[in-house]
Amino acid sequence: MELSLAHPALKAFMCGSLSGTCSTLLFQPLDLVKTRLQTLHSNMQPGSARVGMVTVFLSVVRTEKLIGLWKGVSPSFVRTIPGVGIYFSTYYSLKQHYFLEQGPGAMESVLLGAGARTVAGVCMLPVTVIKTRFESGRYNYVSVAGALRSVCQIEGPRALFSGLTATLLRDAPFSGLYVMFYSQGKNTLPQEISTSPYAPLANFSCGILAGVLASLVTQPADVVKTHVQVSPHLYKRTADAVRYIYNEHGFPGFFRGGVPRSLRRTMIAAMAWTVYEQMMARMGLKS
Repeated sequence: MELSLAHPALKAFMCGSLSGTCSTLLFQPLDLVKTRLQTLHSNMQPGSARVGMVTVFLSVVRTEKLIGLWKGVSPSFVRTIPGVGIYFSTYYSLKQHYFLEQGPGAMESVLLGAGARTVAGVCMLPVTVIKTRFESGRYNYVSVAGALRSVCQIEGPRALFSGLTATLLRDAPFSGLYVMFYSQGKNTLPQEISTSPYAPLANFSCGILAGVLASLVTQPADVVKTHVQVSPHLYKRTADAVRYIYNEHGFPGFFRGGVPRSLRRTMIAAMAWTVYEQMMARMGLKS
């Protein structure tokens, strides 16, 4: 009996990992540009979000070549392949356990998404810290394993969990809001579209809208998380980073890097959910 319950969860893990891998490879440059924008020094004002994004993009290509846009893709893979798998398998298990007969409502969707993201976020936080540092361009790490060893030896294992509060404040609400907007959007689709060959495209469109709304709400937490993980020696508490960002950049500073992050998170989430649901359907499982 235990094996039969675990088997669908394992399938959900595999589907989630594959969907996350494809989307991470495609959109890693947007994540790198977002991180660089958020960690600009106070005397390097990028102007508007759009000009700042283009400026940073061209600067990376000019100084680090085109391949530089994929800096940090190794830790992204190390984080995404198991991380997205953990997220979807947890989400699937919770949904099957609590909402097997009746689908979740709006608030239940928020709790499902937030709960699954919290589990995945805590499990993968050490790799998230390394990934953020890779992308910042301030550390000369050669490999993920070498970076993990370096942090443990120089800063102590605790540094691998820096920004935990900000990460959960960003990821749990994002995922909860995303699942709510996405599921509610799908429920409003006419039955003839949901059962037509265009269903994946319609689902992807719902994912785009859900991603934009969830990204805007959680952008300030993402900026704080980046600062804490890149410079943990400067911020003893999350509140210290919040105070610094506000004093140096004002309220708009909490939305720095919002354009590339919204693009990346929206496209990744929409693609991941579309691929996940299609693969689960092919396996005969209800996602």
